[in-house]
Amino acid sequence: MSNRKGSWQPALLLMVLCSSLTGCGWHWPWRHRAAPPPAPVQEVSISGTTAIQQFWDRNTLLLDLTALRGDGEASFTTSHGWPVRLEFKVQPGRFAQLEVRALERTVFEVPAQGDKPVMLKLAPGAYAADTAQIAIRWSAAGDSPH
Repeated sequence: MSNRKGSWQPALLLMVLCSSLTGCGWHWPWRHRAAPPPAPVQEVSISGTTAIQQFWDRNTLLLDLTALRGDGEASFTTSHGWPVRLEFKVQPGRFAQLEVRALERTVFEVPAQGDKPVMLKLAPGAYAADTAQIAIRWSAAGDSPH
């Protein structure tokens, strides 16, 4: 008689194990969705083009220049002070050089080839919180007349 009482326990254990494994199928750690892309913001006023988007990357204002090609200029102003850090996201091969003019002039060489965008970080000393305007110039040729 003891066999009949204990015979349902392994079957119950097997059912619980199967149902818990089925439930885990919905919660596998690698099935998490990717983080959503950052939301565009409007921290600085941009004149010269509408193709530049702005995003926050922690305490860094990211200015996305990946839509720009060839030669051009733009300027940025702010009414409430500049963020602690500025960086520019560029797409290799779209232009050769990015010049940034603020307290200091900084020239970045943009890679000619590559599939992934490149981040160019502006040194904190290149501008101050009360800088009136930051101007950029991108050019297809590697020589800047300024």
